Amino acid sequence: MASNFQDDDRENAMIDLFNLYKNEDEGRSGIDAFLDLNGQAIPFELKTTSQGSVTTVRDFGQDHIVKWKDKHWLIGFFLKGEKYYKYGSPTMMEEWIKSKEEYIAPDFKLASLVPAKINLEDMYGIIGKKDAYTYNDAKSIQKMQYKKEKYIKLQDLESGYSAERMLEIVKDRAEYLIKRGSTLNNPHIPFSYFDGWIKITENHAEQLRTMVASYFEEIS
Repeated sequence: MASNFQDDDRENAMIDLFNLYKNEDEGRSGIDAFLDLNGQAIPFELKTTSQGSVTTVRDFGQDHIVKWKDKHWLIGFFLKGEKYYKYGSPTMMEEWIKSKEEYIAPDFKLASLVPAKINLEDMYGIIGKKDAYTYNDAKSIQKMQYKKEKYIKLQDLESGYSAERMLEIVKDRAEYLIKRGSTLNNPHIPFSYFDGWIKITENHAEQLRTMVASYFEEIS
């Protein structure tokens, strides 16, 4: 827990040091900070490390691959009394993200294929055979994965759910469980991945903007 507080403090210090800013609405969707470059809001992922390698997220999955595709990275290194920062453009981070995407791809393909094999007899074996299924029946399958509004919206009978609709709910649960099991637990970016990246040790805000501007010039 203490480490988390320290990381949060360091990331907040990075925001001040590099003249970044937070957007509370966007922050809830997973964007740590933004850089204002000529009126354009550039999304940043902020990380710090005192070990060399960089931790990422607890459950790395397809949503992170999509989220990180166009993100810029700013990493603070606090190593044996040395403090410096490195900037990673989307292009610079692409190789590592792609390697993780390829690693989890077969599992996520299974997550799409397996639920389709579940039939009504399988569903009866899980929850029993009924003329109609209740809200509580549906919730016993999907639990807290659906909000109450969705449970109600999915009802296709006045008294609840048909067998066919319950089968859809069971399949959806199976896909969720397989995908959840297919995520990676906090994959680390090795320290060696950052070899050759420029260290930012002074004029932090100015140097970062110069590097980001250079990236956009290169891809234009």
